[in-house]
Formats: sequence, C-alpha cells, structure tokens
Amino acid sequence: MKLALLGTGMIVTEVLPVLTTIEGIELEAIMSTPRSLDKAETLAKQYGLTQATSDYAAILSNPDVDTIYIGTPNHTHYDYAKQALLAGKHVICEKPFTLHLEEFEELIKLAQEKELLLIEAITNQYLENFKVIKDSLSEIGDIKIVNINYSQYSSRYDAFKRGDIAPAFNPEMGGGALRDLNIYNIHLLVGLFGNPNRVEYLPNVERGVDTSGILVLDYGNFKAVAIGAKDCSAEIRSTIQGDKGAITIFGATNTLPEIGLTLNGQEETVINLNSPKHRMYDEFVAFEKMIATMDFENVSKRLEHSHQVMEVLDQASKVL
Repeated sequence: MKLALLGTGMIVTEVLPVLTTIEGIELEAIMSTPRSLDKAETLAKQYGLTQATSDYAAILSNPDVDTIYIGTPNHTHYDYAKQALLAGKHVICEKPFTLHLEEFEELIKLAQEKELLLIEAITNQYLENFKVIKDSLSEIGDIKIVNINYSQYSSRYDAFKRGDIAPAFNPEMGGGALRDLNIYNIHLLVGLFGNPNRVEYLPNVERGVDTSGILVLDYGNFKAVAIGAKDCSAEIRSTIQGDKGAITIFGATNTLPEIGLTLNGQEETVINLNSPKHRMYDEFVAFEKMIATMDFENVSKRLEHSHQVMEVLDQASKVL
C-alpha cells in the first residue's frame, strides 16, 4: 500500500507513527489546508513522506500513491473519496463514511465500477476484544437489554459555549455527538446484532448541534440504548444483559480495553485479548492485507456492515 494521508489533525498525527511500524505500508504523501501546510511539511519530514501539499490534484496525480486515507472533517469525506475513486485510487475513509446514506451508496457503486477498494476506518471492528464479545454472546442466553455508553467531555466544549465553533461542534460540517462518539456505539451494536427494526434519536441540542444524545435501537426481542456525550462525562461502561448472564465493557467503545463476563451465580471473569499496540494498528494491518491481495470479498462484507451503520445513522439524524 502506497499511502497518501489527507489532513493534519489529531487522527492523522496519531496514526502516522503507527503506520511506520506496519510492514507493507509505504508513506508517500500528505495533504493539508493551505494554512496548515507548514504542519504538513513538518510531518512529512518527520515521517519520511516525499510530498507535502495543499493541492489535492497533485496528490491524485502522484503515480507513487495507490491509496488515499481520508482523515479530514466529516463533511469532506464524500467529495474527497469520490475524487480519489475517479482518479483510480483505493480509499480508506474515517468514520462516519459520509453525512448521507445516498452519498455512501454512490461511492460504493463507483468503487465497484472502477474495481477499487473502499474501506471504512473503524477501530472496534478489528480488535480482538470485539471477537471476545461476539463469541461470548451465546453464553449469556437470550439478550434482553443492551446499554452502550461513550461519554467524553470535549476539550472544545467550553469554547463552543462561548461561540467559538470548532468542526466537531459545527452541524454544517457533520459535527455533533452522534457522528463523533455515538458512531462507535452504532458500529459496535450493528457488528454484534445487525440492523435494528426501529431507530429513535433523542438529542440534547445546543446552537443547532447535538452535544449529547440517547439513541434507542429496537431489535424486537431486546432493546438497545446507545449514549454519546461531548458535554458531560462519567465512568465509561457498557453492558449487554442476557437471561443467563451479562457482558461488561470497561472503557470506551473505540478501544474495548477490557471485557467482563458474568454468568448467573458465578464470579466475573475479566478478559483482555487486545494487542498492546495502538488501537489503530490492527485495522491498518487488515487494510494493508486487503489492498495487497485485492480482497474484494472481505471488503464487500465490510461495506455491508458500513451500509447498515449508515442506515442507522441516516434514520437517527433526521431529527437534527
């Protein structure tokens, strides 16, 4: 994988040192906005990238780049991904894929026509502890109640209240708790249980954006609640309750750091099979392999998962 990275924000600066440790990934280029070009040039020098630019066309015409990683604000994902596919590049796109379901479906169709790989970067689906949860579901019997919580007081919330609106709180840029934090909860729930029968989102709205909210997913025989909050915080813990026991997730749903399994009448067993490496390591190892082998079958399964997530997101966001 010969990779170009779009963006110089937190997610890109966090993943760059991870990418240098993965065999098969060659870092070629990085793109920033014109005002952040100095930062892009600094990162390029630090990590050995040969191209730093604010010109996307220059990235897309670079013959040494075969894959684009999109780590820019949410509202740019669709346009950047579409341009990359049209230019014959594979695409790895940060969550959420797009702001609207029809945009995502257009990208899928285009990728298929171009015989290119289109993948969503979503950490929890690639962690070993996700497999632990999925494998443990049968042990806790019939699922009854699921409560998933990712609440984290944003470092930008105080400025937001003063009227200084960062992209993470800008509704026009796809900001808000639903797409920023609750999206991890949606991916987790859909990855474990598939598409719900019904979706209802109950947001707390300030200045036109959901700073926190409760997402209710009706699965028929059981109900799930997904809480995402950027305006308050608490101990992050999630539970999946069945009639024979319960699974507890200790910590954020993007890292799934520890899993507790408690069967009725027995003591809790705490499990952690995650790699000690960075939370984004496993997903990029998987991405490199998929692209190196042109594994369309695996990518198709991943896209179906992302499509189900986008369906939930599309229904939930109608109230915003």
